[in-house]
Amino acid sequence: MTLTEQIMTIGICVLTVQFTRLLPFFVFPANRPIPQYIRYLGKVLPPAMFGMLVVYCYKNIDVLTGYHGIPDFLAGIVVLGLHFWKKNMFLSIAVGTLFYMLLVQLVFI
Repeated sequence: MTLTEQIMTIGICVLTVQFTRLLPFFVFPANRPIPQYIRYLGKVLPPAMFGMLVVYCYKNIDVLTGYHGIPDFLAGIVVLGLHFWKKNMFLSIAVGTLFYMLLVQLVFI
């Protein structure tokens, strides 16, 4: 890409991101109540999203070969344990990821 094309691409990306961040403030202004359906989606979508991520993370584990998914399941247990103990999503995900990477890089070689 030429420099002009790169600048145009970055500009379009910036405008798109800003548009999607500001759109909810125009669609749902502060002086009007938020529709009940949107409140419902706000309650049910985050758990559904995390459920899909868990399924996606564990879908390719073959327990009949290799390490039988041991590093994956151990990291999942660490994430769950930390989350129930500390109630901090960032800490649970960060430590679980670090633990998994240490397992697959140093222990289960």
